[in-house]
Amino acid sequence: MVREFRFRGLNVDQLKNLSIEALLPLLNARQRRSLDKRVGKYMNDEKRKLRERIKNVREGNSNETIRTHVRDMIILPDMVGITINIHNGKDFSPITIKPEMIGHYLGEYSITNKRVQHGAPGVGASRSSLYVPLK
Repeated sequence: MVREFRFRGLNVDQLKNLSIEALLPLLNARQRRSLDKRVGKYMNDEKRKLRERIKNVREGNSNETIRTHVRDMIILPDMVGITINIHNGKDFSPITIKPEMIGHYLGEYSITNKRVQHGAPGVGASRSSLYVPLK
């Protein structure tokens, strides 16, 4: 039996019907603070345009792939089920928004660094590499 996802006691359909003001008390303090200032600093033009593009895709008016550099956008319930390509500094990584991601930032799911894999030392790398046989 599959367990239904609940966010603070509400399922996804109930969350989608909530206004942002009703959603605020359910979020963590950092997200509440950011969204509380959405009229001023938080909802700048980039975020507003991204919300409009998500709304168009949700309604079926547009079938474009959403690509964005906005990594500090908080994931809201109306974004669930949409695939967004988020820029990680080099390229765009596709992220499908799931209900478990509500309240987190978009940038958390598009990692900006890779694991470092060091090779063998070369000539002149350090004093100890003088004694490494080069075949």
